[in-house]
Amino acid sequence: MNETFMKDRPVLPLVLSMSLPMVLSMLVNSLYNIVDSFFVAQISEDAMTALSLVYPVQNLITAVGVGFGIGINAVIAFHLGAGEKDKADRAASQGMLLSVVHGVGLTLLCILGLPAFLGAFTQSPSVLALGVAYGQVAFAFTLIIVLGLTFEKTFQAVGRMKATMASLLAGCVTNIVLDPLLIFGLGPFPQLGITGAALATGLGQSLTLGIYLVLYHFRPIPVTIARRDMAPTRTMVRRLYAIGVPATLNLALPSVLVSALNGILATFSQGYVLVLGIYYKLQTFLYLPANGFVQGMRPLVGYNYGAGEIRRVRQISRVVLGMSGLILAAGTVVCQAIPAQLMGLFTANPETVAMGAVALRVISLGFVVSAVSVTLSGALEGLGKGLPSLAISLCRYLVVILPVAWGLSRTIGPTGVWHAFWITEVVAAVVAWAVYRRALPQPSPAEGNPRLSPAGTRKPPAPFLHRSHAKKEGKLFPFSLLQCFLRCGIL
Repeated sequence: MNETFMKDRPVLPLVLSMSLPMVLSMLVNSLYNIVDSFFVAQISEDAMTALSLVYPVQNLITAVGVGFGIGINAVIAFHLGAGEKDKADRAASQGMLLSVVHGVGLTLLCILGLPAFLGAFTQSPSVLALGVAYGQVAFAFTLIIVLGLTFEKTFQAVGRMKATMASLLAGCVTNIVLDPLLIFGLGPFPQLGITGAALATGLGQSLTLGIYLVLYHFRPIPVTIARRDMAPTRTMVRRLYAIGVPATLNLALPSVLVSALNGILATFSQGYVLVLGIYYKLQTFLYLPANGFVQGMRPLVGYNYGAGEIRRVRQISRVVLGMSGLILAAGTVVCQAIPAQLMGLFTANPETVAMGAVALRVISLGFVVSAVSVTLSGALEGLGKGLPSLAISLCRYLVVILPVAWGLSRTIGPTGVWHAFWITEVVAAVVAWAVYRRALPQPSPAEGNPRLSPAGTRKPPAPFLHRSHAKKEGKLFPFSLLQCFLRCGIL
């Protein structure tokens, strides 16, 4: 496939062709999250609580895999847009090697640290035992999960979205089918309970990785993962981590947030912890499809930025913002209309259902405005500007929401935690707009391209450069996070 279509096709059809396969994949993935939780909830409410407590650790694994994968994705797309295939190959190869290191380290960390982590949030022996049983099996597949995510971002970087869709769909459907078989022991399958849910997830992820390996071997992509390019070089590793670390922190911050909110809510009732866990399962049905548009956008933004097409970058971002807003608007309507029915999918306790209905109605007030921070943060990652993107996520997941949630919970009770969500989304949207406008260069009259050489040829912009070092050839110098806040007028 000739990847130059990323800068030649009209913007709307291009965005749809790149994003819709990922939106479909994310819809199925979110369906898996809900179905998986539904079946676990049939075991007991303790099992559902255990799953909620393990969620932040699972999200950490996903954050590292996806976050570093975003770094690989952005660097590959940038170099392909600049016509530097050899550097794109090195990014893919060194990124894969580093992902193996990440996967092995996370496996050991998560399995060994899980009992202590769960013990910090529950004193129930039943919940603790169920959480450890689930986590030990689920985390045994960590390396497979991380490698699958690395291949996903590599394929996306070159525009192979249908291949990514096929791999993700196969894994998710396998997981959904295996869940009831392994949890309840249907037919010839053993009854494994909550451990069966973890095993089903791992087997689904293994199939996804297997499909990527087959596709890579039989249908080569424009970049090559080769042993000769795997030896880490200082410049390439720095580029990968300059985007990958902030992106990982972006994705890991929800884990910190959930753990902190669990601590606040547990002082009122364990039921509120369960409600928060159910909400995070339900919201995946909205934010994962919206994220599908963002995933389709990243390589487009990176490629066009590398080619110097700044005006086109802005057009792509606006289209994706509109699409994400429509998805989240639909979610707002549903959560306002039938919140009790949604909560009833996961618990039969009338008190928990009532608490959850209130939570959904309040939190969903911020869904539509959150499209601004979600979309612009993803656009900044595609531009290679990881730290400005991290600044947005810090506002969304830490700097604003935690003090507001704690303060309101002390004045109006646990409902104050739910109000903190929509308040934070409004603040984060304002910050995101300011950061994005500051970070993206202004297009020149010359067809939206701010960087033309004297001969009139395009000179690709270098990502994540400090202004005073922008002219130093090949040298990357990331903004400090404090500088990012100051330059965007946040502090």
